[in-house]
Amino acid sequence: MVAENLFTLHVDDEIELALLEESFAREYSELVYTQLDYLSQWLTWPPYCQSEQDFRLFIQRSLEDYAEGKSLTCAIIYQNKIVGNCSLNDINHDLKRVKIGYWLSQEHTGKGIMTRIVRKLIDLAFTKYQLEKVELSAAVDNWSSRAVAERSGMILEGVISNSEKVGEHILDHAIYAIHRSDQS
Repeated sequence: MVAENLFTLHVDDEIELALLEESFAREYSELVYTQLDYLSQWLTWPPYCQSEQDFRLFIQRSLEDYAEGKSLTCAIIYQNKIVGNCSLNDINHDLKRVKIGYWLSQEHTGKGIMTRIVRKLIDLAFTKYQLEKVELSAAVDNWSSRAVAERSGMILEGVISNSEKVGEHILDHAIYAIHRSDQS
């Protein structure tokens, strides 16, 4: 059960996004520990960020970036339980663009959670931050994340080869984007 958070965004009756706080570190470490193999398919950090202290440091850095206007990182609260993480990364006010990042525990995939969250983050980028472009990068073979981007109205802009090394694999990334002008 998640304690009341000073900054919470309501997504719908099942989902809230809570600005990270140090009290989340234990839940994050337990969640990642149980999801390590699953998360490590597409993400570089899980093998290196597993302890409660690792997550405390991550949360502190995330809050510093939030205070400096560089990012917004939130816990995904589904039915009053932390099930993942989402963020607006690399907020660039000069170029008026931002990148979305996220991860979700395997047991909560297939419920439309990420699509609802990405739509909320897109809306937030355009309304609160007054940005013009939102990007999402997904490994070419990560069909679930690519489907989230497409269901959220994002358009494939291209593929960047040799974009990231995850474990022993070098991944190509599909880059999706939506512009404020694309909104109806």
